[in-house]
Amino acid sequence: MGACGSTETAGGAGAAPIASEEEMRASRSIDKMLRDEEKRLSRQVKMLLLGPGSSGKSTILKQMKVIHLKGFNQAELESYRQQIFVNIYEAMAQSLALLKERGIPLEHDSNAQYYHLFEGSRDLKDREPFPQEFFEPMRRLWADAGVQECVATATEASVPENMSYFYANLDRLFASSGFVPTDQDVLRCRQRTTGITETTFNTSELQYRLFDVGGQRSERKKWIHCFENVTAILFLAAVSGYDQPLLEDKDSNQMQEALMLFDSICNSQWFVQTSIILFLNKVDIFKERILVSSIKSYFPDYTGDDTDYNAAREYFKARFTRLNRSQSKEIYANYTTAIDTNLVRVVMASVYDIVLTRNLNEIIL
Repeated sequence: MGACGSTETAGGAGAAPIASEEEMRASRSIDKMLRDEEKRLSRQVKMLLLGPGSSGKSTILKQMKVIHLKGFNQAELESYRQQIFVNIYEAMAQSLALLKERGIPLEHDSNAQYYHLFEGSRDLKDREPFPQEFFEPMRRLWADAGVQECVATATEASVPENMSYFYANLDRLFASSGFVPTDQDVLRCRQRTTGITETTFNTSELQYRLFDVGGQRSERKKWIHCFENVTAILFLAAVSGYDQPLLEDKDSNQMQEALMLFDSICNSQWFVQTSIILFLNKVDIFKERILVSSIKSYFPDYTGDDTDYNAAREYFKARFTRLNRSQSKEIYANYTTAIDTNLVRVVMASVYDIVLTRNLNEIIL
C-alpha cells in the first residue's frame, strides 16, 4: 500500500490556519456592514399603489411629495404647467366633438368660429407662455350654454373631470405675469402614468418606497416586477366610477373593472402576507353623481336609496371586502378624496400606523 502525504499546521493535523489580525479586522468590518444593511432594510417599507386607470393613484403619489417632500421642484412645475395647457386644450376639443356628435346647438352661433382652433393637437415648449389667441375663444366657449349642457351630461371618458376646475381659473392660467402651478393645480393635472414611478420619503422612523404603476390594462403586465418584498398595497378604486366606462374600453364599467382587479390582487399568491389598504376614492364626485345617476341601473343588487350617500358607499365597500377569501387577511378600507391634502394626510397617518404595527410585530416574532 502506498503512503499518503499530509500537511500539518501549527495547530496540529487538520486544524484551520490561524487568521491574521488584518483578516479578522476585515471580517468584523464585513459583519458590521451586513448588520447595518439588515437594519436599513428592516426600516424600509415597500408599498405599491395599484388600481385601474383614473382611480387617483398618481394624485396620491403627488400628495406624498406635497406632505413629505416640500412639494415640487422648478423642473416639475414647468412640466406640469405645459401639461395643464394640454389638459384644457384637449378638454375643449373633446367637448366640442361630443357637442357635434350629440347635435347640441351652441347658444351663440358666433362661437362656431372657434371650432377650427381645437382640431388636431397643441402643446407648449419650455417656458412658452399660454398662447393668448386661445384665451378669448376658451372663455366664450366655456360660457356657452351648449358647451355647459354637454359637459354636465358627459362621462369622464368623454370630458375629463378636471375641466371645470381649470376653466374656472382661466384668468389666472393666462395671466400676463406668467403662470406657476399651485399644489392644487398639480394635483388636478392629468397625465397618464406609463411605466413605474417611485417616490421615497421618511416618516414614523421608517423609510417608505412608494411605487405607482400604470393602471390601464396595457400597463399591468409591468406590475409583476414590483411584487417582491412588498409590505403593503394601497389599492385605489374610484367609487364615482360606478356609472363610468373605462377610458381604454368604452364597453367596460370602471367599478366592475376595479372589483375584478381587486379580487385578483387580494387573493394572489404574491400577497398572502401583505397588508392591503383599500382607498375608495373620489367620494366628493360620488356624492354629487348619485343625485343624478341611479346606482341600481348599473348594480341591480343595490337595495338602498339611490341618493343615500352613506348607504351607497357602504354598499361598495362591502362589494370589495367580501372578495377577500383569506380568514387571516384584514382589508383596511378608507373613503378618500385624493385632491384633498388634509384628508389624505389623516388617512395616510392611519396607513403608517398599520405598517409600523406590523413591523413591530415581525420584530417581536
